[in-house]
Amino acid sequence: MFDVIVAGAGPTGLMLAAELRLHGVRVVVLDKELEPTKQSRAQGLHARSVEMMDQRGLLEKFLPLGTTFTVGGFFAGLGTEWPEQLDTAHSYVLRIPQEITERLLTEHAVGLGADIRRGCEVVGLSQDDDGVDVELADGTRLRSRYLVGCDGGRSTVRKLLGVGFPGEPARIETLLGAMEVGVSHETLTEVMAEVRKTQLRFGAMPLGDGGYRIIVPADGVSEDRTTPPTLAEFKQQLRAFAGTDFGVHSPRWLSRFGDATRQAERYRVGRAMLAGDAAHIHPPTGGQGLNLGIQDAFNLGWKLAAAVTGWAPDDLLDSYHAERHPVAADVLDNTRAQTELMSTAPGSQAVRRLLAELVRFENVNQYLIEKITAIGVRYDFGAGHELLGRRLRDVELKRGRLYGLMHGGRGLLLDQTGRLSVAGWADRVDHVVDVSEELDAPAVLLRPDGHVAWVGADQRELVERLPKWFGAAAS
Repeated sequence: MFDVIVAGAGPTGLMLAAELRLHGVRVVVLDKELEPTKQSRAQGLHARSVEMMDQRGLLEKFLPLGTTFTVGGFFAGLGTEWPEQLDTAHSYVLRIPQEITERLLTEHAVGLGADIRRGCEVVGLSQDDDGVDVELADGTRLRSRYLVGCDGGRSTVRKLLGVGFPGEPARIETLLGAMEVGVSHETLTEVMAEVRKTQLRFGAMPLGDGGYRIIVPADGVSEDRTTPPTLAEFKQQLRAFAGTDFGVHSPRWLSRFGDATRQAERYRVGRAMLAGDAAHIHPPTGGQGLNLGIQDAFNLGWKLAAAVTGWAPDDLLDSYHAERHPVAADVLDNTRAQTELMSTAPGSQAVRRLLAELVRFENVNQYLIEKITAIGVRYDFGAGHELLGRRLRDVELKRGRLYGLMHGGRGLLLDQTGRLSVAGWADRVDHVVDVSEELDAPAVLLRPDGHVAWVGADQRELVERLPKWFGAAAS
């Protein structure tokens, strides 16, 4: 019997498995595919995801394999400048193909002891008060204390749980693929710049190895998006929008996506939970999908581990839905808005021109980029200090940096007073007595995901807050 079964070995499932293994949870990851995907649909990590990799000591592995950049335009292609005052030590986007992200997260999870099994398709499940039984396509049955569906937008786990997935169906469709071109980079860039004056769902990005990532609007909405487009379809649509097919050839992979927007009604059903695309789907505008999924996993992992190891407060698992459902709902809204702003309809273009003027104001631009990069997320922990509910940026201490102390996935009390104590919770919370010129607070209590659970200097108040997130004190 396992502690947790994770269905789906994409970025969300892999991140979750690693977070669970940090706490010694016995976890198996099941994926129906025999091999990892070679399709790099997602191309980067936003600031909050970069922070999470840094918090777990992974960033030094990611950075050499990606490219950092700071450009405007992440919200519907509006704005030309990257904000100067983002509240993060990682004020950039890390361009890194999804294929590499998945490989690094796989190595991380396996290195921590996660069991990843491919060619294992979940076809049935049932649960009782003590655990979940999972049936695989080959007839194998597995049992675990908990199950998490990280199995994508067409999630089998979500369907087996009977969780509603309300929203809107796709109205438009876009073709996406990696291939080679038969024209010079200069010619391609020149034509692309002209087309993008009116059609923002068109583009070509060099992949660094002679190939290009091509995106172009499709001709209508297909009945079955599980069937990939053909190269002939790409050529037809390229000619329709650019007047040339650029001599595209030798496709590596081809896919299509729509602008369907849906969200699971519940993220938890008893001992089963949903995360990533299994819990929400939306257009990829702004590059938020992969990031949103691994951020789900970062929120859920320590809470699920606490439930397995026995110290979780009664409502801790329920806080996963309470915190993450509103975040995803906001992403769905901003991608809906971006899709409208990228429409060629006269009304949409009028709104776009107005917003283009507003984005020139630094605070508007910063607000929108904070939304896209998720560093503006604040969970509702009630009234209090302005940091309460927010994740704390990496800050420099007298003896190193804050994120360097969080690799183990435990809670952390950063105590600048030297007078506080976590006695009774020392098996779950690290007590760090140090100071930072970047932190204007006497002490902060951080959850394992880096969000601020308490700010203050009073030991009695701290002791009242610790059980909320870290359970009863050890006897």
